[in-house]
Amino acid sequence: MNINPFDLLKNAQKIQEEMGALQERLGALSITGSAGAGMVEVDMNGKMEVTAVRITPEVVDPKDIDLLQDLVKSAFIDASEKVKEALKQEMGSLTGGMGLPPGFMGM
Repeated sequence: MNINPFDLLKNAQKIQEEMGALQERLGALSITGSAGAGMVEVDMNGKMEVTAVRITPEVVDPKDIDLLQDLVKSAFIDASEKVKEALKQEMGSLTGGMGLPPGFMGM
């Protein structure tokens, strides 16, 4: 596959505008990861920022602090993976018509 660098340069402004719009959409994106059958939930936006953590009262027994920590970590990992997948989909739609090889934008 041949990629003409001049074609990429011609489209640079359009790409920049689309990336700005993508950044706005990512800030508005909300993904929830969960662990322990919903006992712990973590919300993140598309900028990988945790926006909320919810823990059900039955999980907060002091003797179970290790379990609580593991559940929060698992929920964070779940949310992170879902955000990464959403980013891949967004980047795919952004670069779909440009003929770029898969993985070219680091996704």
